[in-house]
Amino acid sequence: MVEKVLVTGGTGFVGTQIIFQLLQKGYEVKTTVRSMASKNKLLDVLKQNGISSFEQLQFVEADLSKDDHWDEAMDGCDYVLSVASPVFFEVPKEEAQVMRPAIEGITRILKAAKAAKVKRVVMTSNFGAVGFSNKDKNVVTTEADWTDPNEKGLSIYEKSKLLAEKAAWDFIQKEGRGLEFVTINPVAIFGPALSAHISGSFMLLERVLSGSAIPNIPLNIVDVRDVADMHIRAMTNPQANGERFIASADGQITLPEMAELLKRKRPELATKISSKRVPNWLVNLGALFNQEAKEAALLLKLNRDISNTKAKQLLNWQPVANNEEIVLASVDSMVKFKRIQS
Repeated sequence: MVEKVLVTGGTGFVGTQIIFQLLQKGYEVKTTVRSMASKNKLLDVLKQNGISSFEQLQFVEADLSKDDHWDEAMDGCDYVLSVASPVFFEVPKEEAQVMRPAIEGITRILKAAKAAKVKRVVMTSNFGAVGFSNKDKNVVTTEADWTDPNEKGLSIYEKSKLLAEKAAWDFIQKEGRGLEFVTINPVAIFGPALSAHISGSFMLLERVLSGSAIPNIPLNIVDVRDVADMHIRAMTNPQANGERFIASADGQITLPEMAELLKRKRPELATKISSKRVPNWLVNLGALFNQEAKEAALLLKLNRDISNTKAKQLLNWQPVANNEEIVLASVDSMVKFKRIQS
């Protein structure tokens, strides 16, 4: 019998890639959208990328902030991939405006999954829930680590993902009653896009290609195809239950290294690429007065020696691309979908 998977937030950068891979593998897929107006956009994207049959894809209109239709969405599903996050069309003025919807959203999904007798839920969390408090460059960051919610410079977004994941594990421990649960904790998500819709991480590449001065911030990055692949592996692997998995390519890369790579490999973009650098001392000075600089200062301090060994060993996963290949594929997608002009 073909297994059925619910993917929440199927129109997002990660969600679309997951649906694409699930359909390629022959699964039946349901996906939630906040409005059925999004349905045709997703179908068009999948068609443009080679999916020709949609008999195994269903749509349900459901919102993380409401109870409506989640029972319908979960009905008949073996697995749930909880990818969607609450959406804000303006920058929230208070933390509670972000924290409460994030926590209530994942709790709503877990309750509905338990009621529908779903076997396993895989939650898209974030590396911000894992490694933003490890500043010891001699200690490798692993899935055993947790970020301190009160970490100075932690963005509202990262904090919301952290608290939502903590709330999810708490629910599983106290009320799960056999519901299996896994989290995927991606670093900055890049890679080839299926459409013009890209992840928030691409703003870093936009900064590199803006001509503006860039700070010497090191990053761990991951290809969106790997994030999707890891979700699907974690969904079915018996050993994955109750585990967290960092999703990251091997090693790290700095913003200036990205700039130099693009100058070498994409010379047609050379006039757009930043050549000026923001010194670390200036970032740290700005952190005294500015929230964006405070977040950048934290990124400068983080230990970027992180381990993806657990995913390799337990899930038999290997990165599809290295850091340089991921950056180039990302920029090529930005050119293809006219996010930048070559």
